[in-house]
Amino acid sequence: MKHILLCLAICLISVTALRAQNSDLQLAHQFTINGEEQKALDIYQKLYKQDNDNYYSYYLNSLLNLKKYDEAESITKKQLRKHPQDNQYAVALGRIYTQQGHADKANAVYDDLLKSLPPDQNAIANLATQFYQAENVDYAIKIFQQGRKLLHNNMVFSMELISLYRYKRDKAALTEEYLNYLPENPMYMNQAESTLASVYEGEADYNVLRMSLLKHIQKDPQQLVYTRLLTWMYLQQKEYDQALNQVLAIDRRLKTSDGNDIYELCRTLTDNQAYDEAIRGYEYLLTKYTKGDELYIPSKIELLNTRSLKITSGKYQPADLLLLEKDYNDLLNEFGRTASTVFAMQKLANLEAFKLHKLNEAQHLLEQAIAIPNIRPQLLAGCKLDLGDVYLMNNQPWEATLIYSQVEKAYPGTSMAQDANYRNAKLAYYTGDFTWAKGQLNVLKAATSQLIANDALNLSLLISDNIVADTTGAALKMYARADLLIFKEEPEKALLTLDSIDKKFPSNTLVDDILMAKARILIQQKNYTAAIMPLKTISEEHKFDLWADDAVYMLGDVYENQLHDNATAKTYYQKIITDYPGSIWIGEARKHFRILRGDRPDTSS
Repeated sequence: MKHILLCLAICLISVTALRAQNSDLQLAHQFTINGEEQKALDIYQKLYKQDNDNYYSYYLNSLLNLKKYDEAESITKKQLRKHPQDNQYAVALGRIYTQQGHADKANAVYDDLLKSLPPDQNAIANLATQFYQAENVDYAIKIFQQGRKLLHNNMVFSMELISLYRYKRDKAALTEEYLNYLPENPMYMNQAESTLASVYEGEADYNVLRMSLLKHIQKDPQQLVYTRLLTWMYLQQKEYDQALNQVLAIDRRLKTSDGNDIYELCRTLTDNQAYDEAIRGYEYLLTKYTKGDELYIPSKIELLNTRSLKITSGKYQPADLLLLEKDYNDLLNEFGRTASTVFAMQKLANLEAFKLHKLNEAQHLLEQAIAIPNIRPQLLAGCKLDLGDVYLMNNQPWEATLIYSQVEKAYPGTSMAQDANYRNAKLAYYTGDFTWAKGQLNVLKAATSQLIANDALNLSLLISDNIVADTTGAALKMYARADLLIFKEEPEKALLTLDSIDKKFPSNTLVDDILMAKARILIQQKNYTAAIMPLKTISEEHKFDLWADDAVYMLGDVYENQLHDNATAKTYYQKIITDYPGSIWIGEARKHFRILRGDRPDTSS
């Protein structure tokens, strides 16, 4: 019984002592935060005397903070004598010498550790980690490199070295390490591309990668990972023709190629508006594969879609559109109107509705499309929404609202449903039912889609602002008709209607709205230089009105992407940041401003 009581008493004393030490440790930490370093040191010194090993690092850091280097060196040497096999004390001693300004003494200690490094992978990794924790990245790298030699393995520690090189922003070493690692680990290709993109700062860095890749390809021409990385590099540099050439060269070398790399690259090229290169890639696929192959129909459809984008993105003639229409019809006649060609039917219907103004043909085609069984739900919903738009343009508003409502009910709570609801609200606005439209728009202000929420807010404010002075909304009804004509891509009629508003309603409050509508028409017509004037008028004379931030952002976009005047574009993006911090465009404006300013990519992630 006495023995049990004695054990309990000892345990109680130990627990009490541990609690007291923890309390002291927290107090010392608080003193450090408050800048009372000497008080913290006194506590750490007391704790260190109670338990050298557990409180050494706290005491050491406190001594170094107060530049008490002699005492720091003394306790570290004592610990080193006590634990000669524990490398943390040698690393700490070198750290002390470094902070004293004795780099030669520190390097001597570190070099001894390097020379005595055992051929043990865990020991090597532990020592390198200690150097990293001591903020000595250079020696951590040296330890890993020496470890490779000792283990006779040039692949070991690759990920650790990649992390260290990235931390140091040593672009050349990081590049070579990835080129060493990827052949055996191709699944890390995406990570490599993301990492290199985050540290490379311009053409010079990509040229270094280019030269390294070409050397590796010469040594090992069968290694596909190098040619694929070279393709990625060409894409980063917007050398789209070269990127396509690389992928085609790989495809010709591979007997088992399925063409998917070419197909995906072509889609990327289309996204980057490299239409000629994408067309060349799709045409290659169509010469390689036949009608029964998996990629044949998708390649044929995407080829037409890319041609469509190329034509409609620039100045075009009616004959260009008619030829494109014929190509789509030829494709549908060749492959039939099936679930696999619905996407082409949708594209053709949009071409006919918005560019050729063949509303009846577009309507019939979309009605056929939605009747085809086994269509993907999202594609079916998209065709129904497009059909609703065609009904609206074809003076069938009741049919339009019915099909919009079908989509809304079929996909409750989704962005697709919100899109359908927004189109229904716009239909009411176009037809002059402002009260019902405003009720729907007020609900959509809380939409999960930020773009729909912003559009709903803008349209709601447009209605509110312009039926205060004119309760009948007569001027707004005429503006809504012009807005519908813009949607239908009938710019001449829209401009005539907009110009008639001031004549018929000289005291209307739609000045900035009319300017924005005219700017949208000019951009639709690709007359970017002329679009500058109304946008500038809004930004300068209506800077507190509804369209002010939209106009400023649009100016930045036009100057950057259409007029290629980056200096002017930067001033408008900056204006969004400084004058309109609550704008929906603030995130995009910051991103474009930083790119144009030449900031390094964010590597915090």
